[in-house]
Amino acid sequence: MSFRILAPYIYKSLLISSLSFINFGYSQGMSLQLPGKGVETSAEKPKDVPPVLPPKPLSPYDVMMERITKSASDPVLKSANWGFVVYDPQKNKIVVNYNENSPLVPASTTKILTTETALQELGAGYKWVTQMDYSGEIAADGTLNGELYIIGSGDPSLGTGKAGASGYAALAGQFANAVATAGIKKINGKIVVQTAVFKDYPIAELPKETVWMEYKNYFLPSGNTSNTIPSKEKLLTKFLKFSPGVKRYYYVSPHTDKMVYTEEFPGGNLTATMPGAPEYLAKLVRTELSKKGIAVPNSVETRLVENTGIARTSLFKYSSPSLHEIMTYTNLRSDNAFAEAILKVNGYFIKGSYNLEKGRLAVMEHLKNNGFDTTSLVYVDGSGLSRSHKITPLSQAKYLGKLMKEKYYKDFFETLPTAGESGTLKNMFKSSPAKGRIFAKTGTLNGVKTLAGYIKTYSGKMYTFSVLFNNYKGSVDQAKTKIEQLLEPALEL
Repeated sequence: MSFRILAPYIYKSLLISSLSFINFGYSQGMSLQLPGKGVETSAEKPKDVPPVLPPKPLSPYDVMMERITKSASDPVLKSANWGFVVYDPQKNKIVVNYNENSPLVPASTTKILTTETALQELGAGYKWVTQMDYSGEIAADGTLNGELYIIGSGDPSLGTGKAGASGYAALAGQFANAVATAGIKKINGKIVVQTAVFKDYPIAELPKETVWMEYKNYFLPSGNTSNTIPSKEKLLTKFLKFSPGVKRYYYVSPHTDKMVYTEEFPGGNLTATMPGAPEYLAKLVRTELSKKGIAVPNSVETRLVENTGIARTSLFKYSSPSLHEIMTYTNLRSDNAFAEAILKVNGYFIKGSYNLEKGRLAVMEHLKNNGFDTTSLVYVDGSGLSRSHKITPLSQAKYLGKLMKEKYYKDFFETLPTAGESGTLKNMFKSSPAKGRIFAKTGTLNGVKTLAGYIKTYSGKMYTFSVLFNNYKGSVDQAKTKIEQLLEPALEL
């Protein structure tokens, strides 16, 4: 059909549309001017309406509480058992909380308790010593007519190559070189391994239950304290200067619970558990000596007690990394082996025996003596691997706050991972404003994700916190994201 035929229909359609628009305009109160008329028609003006203001922004507290509330329908947390608290240690006041008194599995945040106990007991600079001595004389032909001693002290890092420690191969080479340098070409006696407490890093008390015989720079176990004689004991105010040829025995008296010494002790067996003597190192040293052509016809012998007082000459001494360095490695990397060894160290120096049970008792005693709320605490091992552990978020946060007043707080604080930067926190908060502002120990088990430590706000305040997720659903990364979302608003508190 041609345009000429369609034109009338198009014109009629446009006219109807225009009239409809004008009628709509009048119904809506619009001012309209019809074409060619020049007359304006206005509807009644509407009354003034107040402007719509944007919603007031939520406070950081409200944001955190809103996120906690939303967790009830969150796929990751809705069926989880979890608790959370941010605590102000300056005001001794809870800032934000949810299930903060629920006993929950803490996973590796347990390491905070284990390592802090050792730090208070031994000090950040404490080091373990492994030393090599010999007895007897070295003949002109290089024959040692005596024994070679390798004396350890329970070094948890010995031979591991971790935290700056030397590996076994390097150590064995150093010890063997020291023997060769001394001109020894043959050892007629045995290679004896022993455990000692060294004087290099003084401690307040020697381990309990054991009588310790003094040598020049260490004490060797000589027996147990059950057959000591009270009338022979002399109260110790400070350790006496070592005198060659004079036998002195030091111990914590079972009669007075104070450090004493005596010059008479018949010897005996041990009832306490000692750290393992460095037998493996000694065997490697023996192999290295053979490679150097130094004859060692006798085997390695572990000697638990010593009461001879035979004079010894020192050949070589190796010192471990400091406790602070070992703690830092433990907490940054969440090293379970170090944590369990440190637990036993606590048992050794506080309760007298190097084992798990004494370590547990030592940590619990330390915590009670230092104000930790142990009401709901179940402490099972040093690393947090056991699911039997239980702790409340509030007790963790309060204790972390209390540590801020201790003289060793800086040393402790430096062992913790930093958000987005170091250790097990390196991959959390990487693109978050919390990067570099959260310093905390992580914890991870199947279905368990935890974090406890310190958060530095934009205003410079330092709060403590604990967040413990148990039985969450989803991946570890999803749980990490939830923790990040919970903590980030705290920066603005």
